Amino acid sequence: MRAGRVAGAEHEREGGDGNRDEDGVTHAHGDQEGGDGLTGHDTGHGAGAATGPAPRVDISELVRVRARHPEAIAEAAARRIRRPLLNDAGRLMIVAADHPARGALGVGDRKFAMANRAELLERLCLALSRPGVDGVLATADILDDLLLLGALDGKVVMGSMNRGGLQGASFELDDRFTGHRAEDIERLRFDAGKLLLRIDYDDPGSLTTLESTARAIDDMAARQLPLFVEPFISRRTDEGKLKNDLSAEAVIKSIAISSGLGGTSAYTWLKLPVTENPDDMAQVMETSTLPAVLLGGEVGDDQDGAYEKWRGALQLPTVRGLVVGRSLLYPPDGDVAAAVDTAVGLL
Repeated sequence: MRAGRVAGAEHEREGGDGNRDEDGVTHAHGDQEGGDGLTGHDTGHGAGAATGPAPRVDISELVRVRARHPEAIAEAAARRIRRPLLNDAGRLMIVAADHPARGALGVGDRKFAMANRAELLERLCLALSRPGVDGVLATADILDDLLLLGALDGKVVMGSMNRGGLQGASFELDDRFTGHRAEDIERLRFDAGKLLLRIDYDDPGSLTTLESTARAIDDMAARQLPLFVEPFISRRTDEGKLKNDLSAEAVIKSIAISSGLGGTSAYTWLKLPVTENPDDMAQVMETSTLPAVLLGGEVGDDQDGAYEKWRGALQLPTVRGLVVGRSLLYPPDGDVAAAVDTAVGLL
């Protein structure tokens, strides 16, 4: 089922609202007029708009289904075609979009780049349509939209679990589990979970997050569901801003700490940054035998430099792929398809 179409019979219950095809998919009036159900032709969003054949999301239709048939989300999840976590080559390419729920909406110098939900969904649908992209990481609101758009068939779906550490908040390191729970991920037939673990030796909130992380690892392992743990050693600057330490020493410590959490590490993966000095990654990745993926980090002007950092680290034996968000969804030149294709090529 291609992105942009409402999945299932819930659309038909209103009567005369669309036509169902042989797959049980009901299409909105926009589809009958040459559109694409919940999506249509992408006309762009001005500067920085995603280039390529991205569909345009019909927000009014998406909201209509949400308002009249909220059960359509669970129905779409129940019908979703699943796949193994890893592809035949044992690699993983995931697009991440769980930043907004933590209040982290900025990309580069664009403070509210991720605040336009229609545009974000369009960029995600475009990225997910590219060859070699295995799936998506996001919070419930975004994954629910993508389910209704039919964009998650045959994709790995990862639920984001702790978003309580709001960007810039005094309690940022007391990162409560406000997103998907293990039971939600199991109920919705999603494929994995992800959590953020930032450790500041001077902030007692880190201990709460450490303990909650251990219990989340146990809950996911009990269901035989992979959990991707994204650890950092973090510190506050003199201005009070939280900064992740990307030195080799700090990343080694974060790996050692997170690898030992929970009653089993059988289903634990690591989601790690490339160190300040990429040449340190070989030593850093010797810290654990847990499989790992690389994260994207902040968007900068040197996109080629980011690719080169990933390219080198991807040669290491424990690194199995990439989980990248803003760098691919909002590249400096606006070409989402090209950015995604280049990242896929690194694998």
